[in-house]
Amino acid sequence: RLEQVHRGLGEMQTLAAGVGDLKKVLSNVKARGTWGEVQLRSLLEQGLAPEQFAENVATREGSSERVEFVVKLPGRDEEAPALLLPIDAKFPLEDYQRLVEAAEAGDVAGCEAAGQALDLRVRQAARDIRDKYVHPPRTTDFAILYLPTEGLYAEVLRRPGLCDRLQREHRVVVAGPTTLWAFITSLQMGFRTLAIQRRSSEVWELLGRVKADFARFGDALAGVQKKLQEASNKIDEAQRGTRRIQKTLSGVEELSVVEAPVQPA
Repeated sequence: RLEQVHRGLGEMQTLAAGVGDLKKVLSNVKARGTWGEVQLRSLLEQGLAPEQFAENVATREGSSERVEFVVKLPGRDEEAPALLLPIDAKFPLEDYQRLVEAAEAGDVAGCEAAGQALDLRVRQAARDIRDKYVHPPRTTDFAILYLPTEGLYAEVLRRPGLCDRLQREHRVVVAGPTTLWAFITSLQMGFRTLAIQRRSSEVWELLGRVKADFARFGDALAGVQKKLQEASNKIDEAQRGTRRIQKTLSGVEELSVVEAPVQPA
């Protein structure tokens, strides 16, 4: 039993070390941002084709500000440039962690203060995204603020009027992992529908050309039929002439047999 307890304690220490390493990583702002970016890239790679999105794109010509990812929305036709949809990942973990800890401790004042701080941090992130990356007509008139965890996303949604304010004032839509995946899936279906529509127009154009070619083929076939009918008539006429000649030759043979002199014995 002591050996089993000792082995279990070793496994718990290993797990605690892993949790500590994860906490250390998430406590670093740069590493935390990289983790959110990697997660966002993974979702885009799973849901879209490589040519349907791009990474580190300057949405304004000559600007040094680059958004983490853009989704390339098709233009009105194949020659029109793609419309860019900016998506940027943010991870305000400190404010959210303080809010969770205050809620677990039953600290009402702490919850209120941490909630207001999270509110301000998210609004500031949305303002930065709008000012740096939203530039119609090269981009859409809105952008997506991606929050890498469902808990953080649910807390932002729970804040009274926050999401509506972000959409109305900053033209930014908040999305969590599940919401963004659903959005990407709907975009992919839209891309397929558009591709089918464009291909269907090409098919109709091809059918139009085939119809014209088939009409010319019908005229040519009618001409061939006419020539064949003329040839058939000529053959029938030749056959009738052949029968007349054969009848005449048959009369000549009979005449030669009747009029032939009988040789004396």
